Amino acid sequence: MKATTLFLFALVSTAVLWISATASLPAQTAPPTSPPAAPPRPVTDDYFGTQIVDPYRYMENLKDPAVEAWFKAQNDYTRGVLARIPGRRELLARIKTLDESAPARVSDVRRLPGGRYFYQKRLASEDVAKLYTRAGLDGQETLLVDPAKLPAPKGAHYSINYYAASFDGRYVAYGVSLSGSEDAVLHVVESATGRETGEAIDRAQFGSASWMPDGRSFIYNRLQKTGPNSAPTDRYLKSRGYLHVVGTDPETDRAVIGFDLSPKVQLAEADIPFAGTFPGSRYALGVAVHGVQNEATIYVAGIDTVDKPGIPWQKICDVEDEVTTLDVRGDDLYLLTHKGASRFKVTHTNLAHPDVAQAEVVLPPSEAVVRNVSAAQDAVYVQEIEGGIGRLVRIPYGGGKPETVPLPFEGTVSVAASDPRVPGVLLDMTSWTKADKMYAYDPGTKKITDTHLQPAGPFDDPTDVESVEVKARSYDGSLVPLSIVHKRGLKLDGSNPVLLDGYGSYGISEDPYFDPRFLAWLERGGVYAIAHVRGGGEYGEDWHLAGKKLTKPNTWRDFIACAEYLIDNKYTSSAKLGIQGGSAGGITIGRSITERPDLFAAAIDAVPMSDTVRVEFTPNGPPNIPEFGSVKTLAGFEDLYAMSAYHHVRDGTRYPAVMLTTGFNDPRVISWEPGKLAARLQAATTSGKPILLRVDYDAGHGFGSTKTQSQELMSDEMSFLLWQFGMPGFQPNR
Repeated sequence: MKATTLFLFALVSTAVLWISATASLPAQTAPPTSPPAAPPRPVTDDYFGTQIVDPYRYMENLKDPAVEAWFKAQNDYTRGVLARIPGRRELLARIKTLDESAPARVSDVRRLPGGRYFYQKRLASEDVAKLYTRAGLDGQETLLVDPAKLPAPKGAHYSINYYAASFDGRYVAYGVSLSGSEDAVLHVVESATGRETGEAIDRAQFGSASWMPDGRSFIYNRLQKTGPNSAPTDRYLKSRGYLHVVGTDPETDRAVIGFDLSPKVQLAEADIPFAGTFPGSRYALGVAVHGVQNEATIYVAGIDTVDKPGIPWQKICDVEDEVTTLDVRGDDLYLLTHKGASRFKVTHTNLAHPDVAQAEVVLPPSEAVVRNVSAAQDAVYVQEIEGGIGRLVRIPYGGGKPETVPLPFEGTVSVAASDPRVPGVLLDMTSWTKADKMYAYDPGTKKITDTHLQPAGPFDDPTDVESVEVKARSYDGSLVPLSIVHKRGLKLDGSNPVLLDGYGSYGISEDPYFDPRFLAWLERGGVYAIAHVRGGGEYGEDWHLAGKKLTKPNTWRDFIACAEYLIDNKYTSSAKLGIQGGSAGGITIGRSITERPDLFAAAIDAVPMSDTVRVEFTPNGPPNIPEFGSVKTLAGFEDLYAMSAYHHVRDGTRYPAVMLTTGFNDPRVISWEPGKLAARLQAATTSGKPILLRVDYDAGHGFGSTKTQSQELMSDEMSFLLWQFGMPGFQPNR
């Protein structure tokens, strides 16, 4: 099992997609003159002597018929408003052309010995990705899983959440979920025939199947079974890792790691346990992921003990060892840690006698931020990034000196696939001006070649687009990296439409990437800017901690400083400055518009965390406590209140135009969060600018949305901004 899979929950549960989910717009009929008002029904809470009034608490019951009707009416109003923007359909057609210009988009590639490949691919004509395999890069591909053929209710769709091939490639375990819910059901398919083995294991949202050496059994995570009287917060508590044999009843699967299972493994209710196996290794690792906290607790046991009672798990390291990622080759364990190294280092210890405290440092800390470590047959490969430029470092086994692998261009590099039985690695590369391509590094020839797994599209490498890296001075003097992408020859006269993006949580960095659909914005004179605010990981763990809990205000104040930089340096003006963010980035956007409503013309707040005071009482609330805190402590309440946009909306304020989006099946940010913020802004604003709530009933947090959904949402977002900027061709008839 790869380290990135072991820590899937910690990474994916925090991830956010700008392109989330959508549905087709209705015909252009005149919408009502204003969105439906929500009646306030104030509820007052006392937090350590502070009285907090919540006027829309009742919206948290999404099954209340009145609440359901309000959401539907809001969505109907929003769709009607968007449909009347004249340039929207033309813009959608251009986005569709750009998106479907390449023959296919390939992702999630794995490589096994003998040149066996597995990958997801979506053809230009298709709406969802399918799972394929092939023998050799030039081999005939075989379709394994087509989620479009799964029987779904009318108006709904299935998508693949994850997959894992057995070490010999005979079987593939995969998870599929309905309508972006991420509520995956785990299946198994035989790769030679495409035959389903009959598995349908529910509650497998974080399945992360890890195959045993026998090739017929695997360990997976399964959520506990909840009942009608269970609290919403029970959903992600007390999950366990189970051992399953293909073809047997999953209800008889034996738990191998989990809450209240073994005195050797002490877990909290909110911990998410996984067990990982590695080709050619005698050991299995147990990993306790503490919600969204990056630092994990790790255990080891002989792989021959996992299928027996009383597994002798031995703790290798705990949270204080600050290990975030790992990989294994044989008896050798390689760890990524920020203990004594804010920008991370790579260490090594032997699993036969593990000693993390005295582990050998194989890559010492430097100015570069170390991102990941991957074990191949010939060496350990390490991803780094410095100043927005990615590097790949190869460290030969046996004490070899680290060497930097020459890359085909400057940008973001990530190891897409490695295997301790196969020399070299597969690489994903992209930049602010080049779309994703898949390369292979051969240590024998020391060359990187294009695998051609990702076919090139005519808009994947535009020569008339450029990017610049600058730094904006924040309120406290800190210099905040700011990436700016635009067409060549841009005039700095303050008249350009600008979209500023920001996130800033969990230590996640916004690395360079390019999506050909962005050309639809750049072609209209638009500028795309990315604020690398504190709370992210651009400068390592110190940068993360500088925007977490007590220091969280730095996140939106850095964002405001980047917005001011763009205005001061004549990229744009407030009248043509739009901002966007989503999920935890909703904190950044929501608090920016509530602290500086005068600074922006419009905002896109996508699937946003908006009422952080109440987040803890949602299903995804307990896992997020390590990042944001708990209202059950005074310090936690003060931090969460400070970052809650909903509680900082002020009556009689001229707010910018705002479009909030939500997928009604979102398991991460429940729809009532953006709903409550929309209601509050609509009641409070005096600017006359629209506050829209866009709801998709066939979507969730954005993961698993179809191509059509993504295209239409992007068109709606861009059209909304261009309308608010007063751009010709996007002004509805009055």
